[in-house]
Amino acid sequence: MTAIIGAGFLGIEHFTPPWDVFFLPLFNLLIFFYQIPFFDFALAIVIFTIVIRTILAPLFIKQIRSQKEMQRMQPLIREVQRKHKGNRQKVSEETMALYKEHGVNPAAGCLPVVVQLPILFALYQALIRASNVVTVPLERANSDAFAEFKASLPGITELSRSANEVRFAAPLDGPCNLPQFSSGDYSHFLPLNCQLIDPIKLREPVDTTIGWLLNLDLAQVDTVFALPLFGTFALSLLAVIAAILQFVQVKMTSPRPNPEDPTSGMTSTMVYTFPLLTIVWGGIFPSGLILYWIVYTAYLVVQQFLIMGWGNLFPLFGWQPDWAPSPESGIARNARPKRLETDDAPAEEPAPASNRAPKPGGNRASTRPANRKQGGAKRRGRKR
Repeated sequence: MTAIIGAGFLGIEHFTPPWDVFFLPLFNLLIFFYQIPFFDFALAIVIFTIVIRTILAPLFIKQIRSQKEMQRMQPLIREVQRKHKGNRQKVSEETMALYKEHGVNPAAGCLPVVVQLPILFALYQALIRASNVVTVPLERANSDAFAEFKASLPGITELSRSANEVRFAAPLDGPCNLPQFSSGDYSHFLPLNCQLIDPIKLREPVDTTIGWLLNLDLAQVDTVFALPLFGTFALSLLAVIAAILQFVQVKMTSPRPNPEDPTSGMTSTMVYTFPLLTIVWGGIFPSGLILYWIVYTAYLVVQQFLIMGWGNLFPLFGWQPDWAPSPESGIARNARPKRLETDDAPAEEPAPASNRAPKPGGNRASTRPANRKQGGAKRRGRKR
């Protein structure tokens, strides 16, 4: 494995397992898109995100289909909860029986989340590394250890200095195996070309300033489309767009509120918590990561719509359009809820065909002789 993707492969000079197994392919792919003619760093992030989402699409398609079926099953699940209110064990047993009957796996969404986490961390590091900008606390920047490190790695350039921190630009080339790179304090100073394959090694730093976004620097927190609120925190318009998409995406797949389900309130809270967290992240993380999150979530919303329609997005604050039917429509109400009513007593068998009442308009002649005989017997009884 190391011989294939490790140090020495197509010019890669620095490889640290196991993290670089996830990081290096993503980092090289991002730089590859950046070097396409007429592409800037923003377009590279957009295309990069679409490619990653497309590769992971089969995992999420299975998850979305399972969520769609679970939404359609909500009337049956609510019926189970109503019939066995207060009996959690019975509710759990009957609910799992419904899932099995409809071929739904409640844990189907776990695998995409597990696979996605290391990719998200790797993407964040790829964006930070590509920016080539490293921020160091002022105390550490003035230390003898940092001065010794700078002497070992020529090419470190100071960009700006404030009362608390100093911003440096890491070099493109230089020694790739300094012992300081194993420390978290200096790992971001690793020269960019140390982890790039030969065909895409850089000749100049990545330009993270995007002209068509009003010179927004994707390596920094958004200050172009931002409204200062308090202290150093600002409300980023990019983060607001990401939060709206996040709200739509989560609302589409969330079950409808159910007062008889104790977990329903928690699920409803998450619909609003995630978007609020996205807005907070917009004032903390680089705008390049927020751009990635916008494209990532928009792709997921489109994918969900193609599979499950609008899901449970509507009613939206009381608005229910005619062109957005309920996801619960079309569910087959099988006999399971009826069987729940007779858990303690056997179901009543239908009456034999011979005892059923005649249909209107049927053959009445077959019943008339018997009726006449019965009537005659009654009349004779009266005479006697």
